[in-house]
Amino acid sequence: MALIWLDGELRDADSARVSVFDHGLTVGDGVFETLKTEHGRPFALRRHLDRLAVSAAGLGLPEPDRDEVSRAAHAVLEAVPLDRGRLRITYTGGRAPLGSDRGDAQPTLVVAHAEAKAPPESTAVITVPWTRNERGALTGLKTTSYAENVLALARARQQAATEALFGNNAGQLCEGTGTNVFVVLEGVTHTPPLSAGCLAGVTRALVVEWLDVQETELPMDCLRFADEIFLTSSTRDVQAVRRVDDRELPGAPGPVATEALRVFRARSAEDIDP
Repeated sequence: MALIWLDGELRDADSARVSVFDHGLTVGDGVFETLKTEHGRPFALRRHLDRLAVSAAGLGLPEPDRDEVSRAAHAVLEAVPLDRGRLRITYTGGRAPLGSDRGDAQPTLVVAHAEAKAPPESTAVITVPWTRNERGALTGLKTTSYAENVLALARARQQAATEALFGNNAGQLCEGTGTNVFVVLEGVTHTPPLSAGCLAGVTRALVVEWLDVQETELPMDCLRFADEIFLTSSTRDVQAVRRVDDRELPGAPGPVATEALRVFRARSAEDIDP
């Protein structure tokens, strides 16, 4: 029996119920976090809870009870033990009238754990014509309004890729549907600054902290001549790009991505909650 946490207790995933009037369902009024788990332990839980709180505040939702969310996460991990998993924390506006106005109900909290395979060392990506709005109301928030990402990722799958990269309205490189992007130019590693409109990725922050990385506004065409390109996310860790659109990057992962992955694995294997 698969178990999830829903509003204060563990429940059978097949029979658990969320109102059809939940604002997260009707208008995407919610925030979420995805964590990597290994051998029943969540990685960087505190950082993910910090970002959950920032996203909730950005939407005007009540601040999540971090003790409850942490308790829920550990309860689900114990109930659904996996060697490697994806822990999903979803926090929505709760039951509300149809339309954009919120109701008076308490937010909905769902925590679920599912198996996740280790990512391959390299992958293919595409660029898409749609842009991120670096000045939008949702910029920098990890919300459940993900339809744009669904469309972009579906296009990537059609082109035998696993990720789609967006520029922003200024024509700068921004991010992927669920990743941050790094490029190596003339031996220097760069990643777009948060002001470009990208999400403040937890893995991104650790790679910037642990390695020599410059946060730089980058034109989209840097992908055409970068020496190396790699992605970071909570489920991919550090993953090299071997193809972007029609451009092949032979030898991926290159030396920079290889070293970034080595350092990340070594540091993240420590008994820490960074």
